[in-house]
Amino acid sequence: MPMEVLVLPYDPAWADMFHAESQLILSALGENSIAAHHIGSTAIPGVVAKPVIDMLIVVADIEAVDRCSENMEAIGYEVMGEFGIPSRRYFRKDNDTGKRTHHVHVFADGSNHIVRHLAFRDFMKAHPEWATRYSDLKLKLVAANPDSIERYMEGKDGFIKQVDQLAAE
Repeated sequence: MPMEVLVLPYDPAWADMFHAESQLILSALGENSIAAHHIGSTAIPGVVAKPVIDMLIVVADIEAVDRCSENMEAIGYEVMGEFGIPSRRYFRKDNDTGKRTHHVHVFADGSNHIVRHLAFRDFMKAHPEWATRYSDLKLKLVAANPDSIERYMEGKDGFIKQVDQLAAE
């Protein structure tokens, strides 16, 4: 079934949404939680984004997250397991109308995935010209693929890898 691709101008309320939801998640994951980070395009001022808050949660023990599945379900999250990325725990949440509102990526402290996500976000914040290029690319991809999230995501892949490389340097 086709999935509409929607990107919106940056909304400062996204930061507030992250803060409120991250407190619920940290509580649901308990003492194992170390930190919560707002990642993805909703964390980068000026960048157009799908209105879905991406969160990266750092924990001491990734296996212990599995014992908190019921807690995450109780606050509205679907438990997805690793969902294609070894040593990750992934959760997603929809609103009452079935629209996706949150993604939660949980990694153990020291994971290279943590470094990569934070480096991408921080690079984009520090280099507004790259953030503008990213927004422009996203708008072109939405115009070309308004009902294919897969083609939209594939179209961003090369740009993201390029920024990952620059951010790592």
